[in-house]
Amino acid sequence: MESLSALLSDYTFQTVALGSALLGVISGVLGSFAVLRKQSLLGDGVSHAALPGVVMAFLLTGSKNTEVLLLGALLTGLAATFLITRIVRNSRIRFDSALALVMSVFFGLGLVLLTYSQKVPNANQAGLKRFIYGQASTMLQRDVVLMAICGAVLLVITILFWKEFKLFSFDIEYAETIGFGTGKLNLLLSFLIVLAIIIGLETVGVVLMSAMLIAPAVAARQWSNRLWLMVLLAAIFGAASGVTGTLISSAVAGVPTGPVIVVCITAITVFSLLFAPGRGILHRIYTRMKSRARLASEGGSGL
Repeated sequence: MESLSALLSDYTFQTVALGSALLGVISGVLGSFAVLRKQSLLGDGVSHAALPGVVMAFLLTGSKNTEVLLLGALLTGLAATFLITRIVRNSRIRFDSALALVMSVFFGLGLVLLTYSQKVPNANQAGLKRFIYGQASTMLQRDVVLMAICGAVLLVITILFWKEFKLFSFDIEYAETIGFGTGKLNLLLSFLIVLAIIIGLETVGVVLMSAMLIAPAVAARQWSNRLWLMVLLAAIFGAASGVTGTLISSAVAGVPTGPVIVVCITAITVFSLLFAPGRGILHRIYTRMKSRARLASEGGSGL
């Protein structure tokens, strides 16, 4: 008990836990709209496309500041999103195919640039590889402050455009009929999702960020049909997994924080898929078996 109390009072743990919780909230809120719009894989494509931006930002500026590296990631992430939407709009290529094409090209370019950057003096200390798998344990107070500011902006914009995003996610045809600028809404929502992904790169990395974006929303979707409750639950699930993952990785030596956070949110998702009332797999099996038993009893009594 004393060791747990000492861990909870540790400044480093508090910093990483707060940053991970903020990431969970941001990912849960924006990921809900990505899931509802059936663009869950967008997070995977954008996160992988961010790698060349991180490396190019370092090569061009020589700066190791997180803000500079994330700005480069944001630019290439937006470029990848723009290319995907243009390919889908101006060709017969479907969304998933366009995403796979852009993701592989950008990620391949990122790996090439990452290899080249190792030849640059002092590159080994730049910490570029932490953006591949994440390194939440190195999170500093300024990183948390940056995450909090960006997250607050994202949440405020989401609240301001709540009605538009809700209509756009559920009935895009009706939104166009009543004069909503669906193209602008798509651009704005895509920008918010990209920014949410970029914020989490340092914590869980480009490989696992897509899971952090989608898993909380998928878990929350099992428990409610109402958008506001789904978004709220996704934020809670994301924050809980962030704090729990940080706690486990801090208590067990040698366990990386980012992957543990993803494992925690995956466990919540699996539990929701199995046991959620109404939508859960086990609940459906139970309902089906109960219906069959009732029909069999009614058939027997009729004879």
